[in-house]
Amino acid sequence: MSFELPKLNYSYDALEPFIDAQTMEVHHTKHHQAYTDKFNAAIADSEDLNKESAEDIIANIDAVPEDIRTAVRNNGGGYINHNLFWLGMVPAKEGKQFLDTEIAQEINSKFGSQDKFQEDFSVAAATHFGSGWTWLVVNKEGELEIVTTSNQDSPLADGNTPVLAFDVWEHAYYLKYQNRRPEYIEAWWKVVNWEKVSDLYQKAVKR
Repeated sequence: MSFELPKLNYSYDALEPFIDAQTMEVHHTKHHQAYTDKFNAAIADSEDLNKESAEDIIANIDAVPEDIRTAVRNNGGGYINHNLFWLGMVPAKEGKQFLDTEIAQEINSKFGSQDKFQEDFSVAAATHFGSGWTWLVVNKEGELEIVTTSNQDSPLADGNTPVLAFDVWEHAYYLKYQNRRPEYIEAWWKVVNWEKVSDLYQKAVKR
C-alpha cells in the first residue's frame, strides 16, 4: 500500500484570516508531503506493514521492526496527525456551532463548560515545550481527556483515540504569528470543525 497526501476539503485561503493561505499551502504541500513520502519509503520493503492502515501501524508501533521503527514513528505519525488536523478545521462561516453537536454535552460534563475546556486545552497547547501536538482524545476508559504529545507521536500509540488534533509545531503558525503561539491558538478556535469532532467522538465511543 502506498499512502497518498490527502486532498483538503477547502482551499488554502479558506481559513483566512485565522490561518493564512501561505502557511496552509507550505504546511500541506511541503511538510505533510514530506512525511507522506518518508513514511512510504520506510515501509516500502515490509510486506506486512503494507497490508495495514497507517493508523494501525502507529497504534502498534512497538511491533514495527526496530530498524525502521523510528522512521515509521516520526513519519507515519506525521502523516496521520496531519490528516486529522486538516479534517478538524473548516471555514469559520461554514462551521457548525459547538452547542449544536453531540459532543457538547460530554465536554460540558467532563470539563464544566465549553469555556473551561477551551481554557484547559489552550493552556496545554501554549505550555507544551517544543514541537508537538495537543489533543482531545477518548481514553482507554472511554472518557474525554486532553493530552499532549511531542514531535509526531500519536495518542494511538498509548491506546487513546484522538478526536481533535492541534498542531503546535512552529511551521504551523510561524509565517503569520511568529513566536506568538497564544494568538495562533485563539485564532484556531474560530475554525474548529465541531461537526467532524462530534462524528469522530461517536465512532470512538462505539468502538
